[in-house]
Amino acid sequence: MSYQDSLRSTSDLIAAKGGTWEGISPEAVSRMRLQNRFQTGLDIARYTAKTLRQDMAAYDADPAHYTQSLGCWHGFIAQQQMISVKKHFGTTKGRYIYLSGWMIAAMRSEFGPLPDQSMHEKTSVPALIAEIYTFLRQADARELGGLFQELDAARAAGDLAKQKELQNKIDNFETHVVPIIADIDAGFGNAEATYLLAKKMIEAGAGALQIENQVSDEKQCGHQDGKVTVPHDEFTAKIRALRYAFMELGVDDGVIVCRTDSLGAGLTKQIAYSREPGDIGDQYNSFLDCDEVEPSQIGNGDVLITRNGKLLRPKRLASNLFQFRPGTGVDRCVLDCINALNNGADLLWIETEKPHIEQVASMVDRIRQVWPSAKLAYNNSPSFNWTLNFRQQVFDAMQEQGHDVSAYDRAKLMSVKYDETELGRMADEKIRTFQRDAAKRAGVFHHLITLPTYHTAALSTDNLARDYFGEMGMLGYVAGVQRKEIREGIACVKHQNMSGSDIGDTHKEYFAGEAALKAGGVHNTMNQFAA
Repeated sequence: MSYQDSLRSTSDLIAAKGGTWEGISPEAVSRMRLQNRFQTGLDIARYTAKTLRQDMAAYDADPAHYTQSLGCWHGFIAQQQMISVKKHFGTTKGRYIYLSGWMIAAMRSEFGPLPDQSMHEKTSVPALIAEIYTFLRQADARELGGLFQELDAARAAGDLAKQKELQNKIDNFETHVVPIIADIDAGFGNAEATYLLAKKMIEAGAGALQIENQVSDEKQCGHQDGKVTVPHDEFTAKIRALRYAFMELGVDDGVIVCRTDSLGAGLTKQIAYSREPGDIGDQYNSFLDCDEVEPSQIGNGDVLITRNGKLLRPKRLASNLFQFRPGTGVDRCVLDCINALNNGADLLWIETEKPHIEQVASMVDRIRQVWPSAKLAYNNSPSFNWTLNFRQQVFDAMQEQGHDVSAYDRAKLMSVKYDETELGRMADEKIRTFQRDAAKRAGVFHHLITLPTYHTAALSTDNLARDYFGEMGMLGYVAGVQRKEIREGIACVKHQNMSGSDIGDTHKEYFAGEAALKAGGVHNTMNQFAA
């Protein structure tokens, strides 16, 4: 509905009340409605899921249309990210938010900082989704409020052309509300627990849920050791639980991202149930590291399986976990992905130990033999040393091509002395184009960085603490923060405005008219930033 259409319908509604509502401004109501476009989290989930589906179709048509996100641990961080995206690029299209279980554990748990092992309160996950969308909706209200103020000024000046321009901007306003890809870890329990948590996350606004094939009670960060996977039947039940949750709540476009940790996971919690040779359970068990045994060699408490007519004893650790054969990770990843797609996954996530396009592409090529439209979300993880990895890749390529690499020490390529070398520049260019190249070659639809704002918060705070508590004193804040905010057009330099003070003033005027006591008068020091 256009701004003018909303005005007309609201005016009719108020007029129908026989004068009892004459203190209500139709224009104020229309503005408030536009500033609160999304009434519930389910409205957001349906909208963002549809956005994701449209973007996935655009990528299928042309892999240049890949998407990106940054992980956020607070609503304010997500809000500032999307305000910056709109400022720099004019649109939020193709830019999402990633909600990381790692950052919730490390930053949002009442237990204090925790490792990424699903020990944090699972209710903190939907709570953060709701918080992020509260901040994004406030960003909408703030920006629209500014447009309404400009419209009032244009009316007061009698500038019809400006009025038309501003009404067009209002009618075509692009929301800051973008998809969140939300991490549900390994489901925080069995399939029923997964379903119940998924519903809370969807009700908070999540149109996309990401789940991994690790065991819930032994879950580890994807870039740490000790990962334990579950048989496919158990993971499939959790995929179905997510789909049921989406469909029950009417989010039929809901997106499920299935992550496999099998590349770095050498253990399983249990032997899969197999109904017949060659089924999914049998395939899972085929990767177990086993010793052939004779009946006379069976020991107390041994677990045995048969394969090709042979009696086998899977290698079992003291933890009662079973071990996979070394070198089977790639094959297990491919099987995991095909099984996930067979059971309703929309996107895949292959957790890797390094950023290497051909490593991922080699697996995607095999998956696409079965599922030609398979596409990935890829973790551009801060757990990777990007500089060292890509310098080593360039070093190896140069060496293979017969170039003289005697000027470089492969083990020490992180050194600053290599920054301006040919190798250093080549590596940086590969990092710069990594996402574009991986989208084209390795089927990566969505590139995310899990923990970027965790690191930027630490880095910026370190710089401020060094300068402010050191010789620079107050200049450390003014030169290092405020002056840059002003000159780079960072909206929150007017922090009262960002916190909602001007929105509140507008409401006071709606409610109390001339009697409104507003904060944004001539004595508000935020006026010092008007220039």
